[in-house]
Amino acid sequence: MGAGMEDKVIKQISLFAENKPGRLASVANKLKSAGINIRAFTIAESGDFGIIRMVVDKSDYAHRVLHDAGFTVSETSVLGIEMEDVPGSMSRIAEVFGEANINLDYAYAFVTRDQKALLIVRVNDTQKAIKTLEENNIKLIGMKELEKI
Repeated sequence: MGAGMEDKVIKQISLFAENKPGRLASVANKLKSAGINIRAFTIAESGDFGIIRMVVDKSDYAHRVLHDAGFTVSETSVLGIEMEDVPGSMSRIAEVFGEANINLDYAYAFVTRDQKALLIVRVNDTQKAIKTLEENNIKLIGMKELEKI
């Protein structure tokens, strides 16, 4: 990744887990006990297993806590895009990515305390996405800012 781009990226925790009752509770309890706050998460089901993707306030610590608890866990670079919480905001982001030929692998979103929407995206070309968003005056949120939300 280019110089200065690291502060524009969020580290997402991805966890591979059996698709059975109580697995999410186990993950959430481990994070709770460690004082880690989950900002957003999504679950993708794939038969007997699922992938829990989450953005937390202390990603490196969360990775260590979950790994030490025996979970299969990894960190992935994603982008946090700040949007107004109004109709059309998602459309603008999708158009900017489409015009730049940037593909979204997946996305999920949440609303912050200050009534902004934060869109978490995994794209096929992170550097190009950062450059394109900045050229279109679209604000990116990095880990330091995420920790304060």
